[in-house]
Amino acid sequence: MKSIITSKYQTTIPKAVREAVGLSIRDSLDWKVEKGKIIVSLSKRNFLKHRNVIKTGPGDIGNDIEAVRNLRVEKYR
Repeated sequence: MKSIITSKYQTTIPKAVREAVGLSIRDSLDWKVEKGKIIVSLSKRNFLKHRNVIKTGPGDIGNDIEAVRNLRVEKYR
């Protein structure tokens, strides 16, 4: 398969390649050069690696708002 590089150094990913790896709009690609070859791979979204990093518990929104307001007042004193 071929694709042509435009004057803006852009290219089109062939449809067969997009379908084979499941690319869709807004996906990211990683580019590497190894031994004179270009390697393009799908960049995985690792948002789940942050799962359970922040511990939460029961909260009181009224107290939280009041605490932030107090902090803001202290900042401008």
